[in-house]
Amino acid sequence: MTLRTGRAAALLAVLAVLGAAAGCGGAPSGGTATATGTATATRPTGGTPSGTPPSASPGARSPAAPSPTGSPAVSPGRPSGTPVPGGGDRLVAGRYQPLWPFSTPDEARAWQRAYRSGGHQPWHLDPAATALRFTSDHLGFRDLDRAVSTRVEGDHARVHVGQDTQEGRLVAAVVHLVRYGSGDDAPWEVVGTDDTTLTLTVPRYGAAVRSPVKVGGRITGVDESIRVEVRRPGSAAPAGERCCLPAGGEREPWSTSVTFRAVPGTTVTVVASTGGHVADVERFAVTGVTVAGP
Repeated sequence: MTLRTGRAAALLAVLAVLGAAAGCGGAPSGGTATATGTATATRPTGGTPSGTPPSASPGARSPAAPSPTGSPAVSPGRPSGTPVPGGGDRLVAGRYQPLWPFSTPDEARAWQRAYRSGGHQPWHLDPAATALRFTSDHLGFRDLDRAVSTRVEGDHARVHVGQDTQEGRLVAAVVHLVRYGSGDDAPWEVVGTDDTTLTLTVPRYGAAVRSPVKVGGRITGVDESIRVEVRRPGSAAPAGERCCLPAGGEREPWSTSVTFRAVPGTTVTVVASTGGHVADVERFAVTGVTVAGP
């Protein structure tokens, strides 16, 4: 890729916000290995799910403690958005949308049984490995192969995912994961991202949506090009996509609409990404919504 020197320098100043939050500088981890600089904590029993509600000005958040797209702006136990019949029992910790790798508690429990009997797919117990697989396998961002840092607090984990470029280490997103189910071997489930300079606030987290869906947020950057996709479980191809939306500035709003096809009642991932300066995908943000019935 030919670097656009002036624009790349401006972009790297923006990406430094994420890089500072990620604690960059350690040796890179392997493709699916636990990240460098990993902090762990003892998992409490019966803990209340954490999560900071989104602020009114998405672009003004502190990079050290960003507000997560993956956390609903309501009290614990009550998901935001339009309720979907029978959908509440799928929520992670009673609050979060199950984005990947499992769609229901039954799927998570089936993996637990397989793991207990034969050690099947142990990576489900590693939040960094799960976040990297979500990024590459589900979203299709295969160049993002580094877990720069991982922070575990009880049943919650946040993994800074990115890659090494000619300009240095890049952090593209902070992936939020929560333990899905009960037991010391409850697997990690991706529930959203903590957003800073690229936010995705529309549709609201946990909302019931129909096609076409309006998608939007705010962005800080120079000469950006936003791609939006709707991703469904078990499919390598997007259910719908829209590209490429010109954007840029300081906390500037962006919006578009995406036509998609997915089975009513399922949870889908809406992902917005931008790049093209020093890497194909330099930042991304996701949110989880449920497909409404006819």
